[in-house]
Amino acid sequence: MSRLPYKPDAAAGPEEIVAAIRERRGGTLLHLDRQLLYSPALAVAWNQMMGTVRTGLVLPARLREIAICAVATVNGAPYEFLHHAPVLLAAGGSAAQVEALADVDAAQGRSDVFDAAELATLRLAVEMTRSVRVADATFDAARAALGDDAVLVELVATIAAYNMVSRVIVALGIEPE
Repeated sequence: MSRLPYKPDAAAGPEEIVAAIRERRGGTLLHLDRQLLYSPALAVAWNQMMGTVRTGLVLPARLREIAICAVATVNGAPYEFLHHAPVLLAAGGSAAQVEALADVDAAQGRSDVFDAAELATLRLAVEMTRSVRVADATFDAARAALGDDAVLVELVATIAAYNMVSRVIVALGIEPE
């Protein structure tokens, strides 16, 4: 149960801020947005940063969504997983991948479901989320599998960003719409 009431449309915030969030979200406000709008300044910064992470990077969408779903699982954030599993499917991921990501420990050994870049992404996401520090072997494997340092930096930042998202969701008790 949400720890704070979700801001209703009439009290969501300054219209220009709400309009920008609605534009990024395709016309709607999510429960997460309705909580972030308790702080309009935070909602503005969040919307800009997360909009860039979601649509402004060269990181392939499938890798981004595998990382996000892994973060959601490790952090116990089903809201985040629920929102991103369909995006993973739309990005070319499979139902078997979505199912596997519910158990990230087992998934890390599933070369029958994930290719080398996807496994490296998954391992990096799990290690970053659980321990923050990344072993040289994990980092080097991700760098080799991705083959592009810009993509690697974007992946690391995406994992970090969605750790922030899941921690806010869990701490505030945000529920699925």
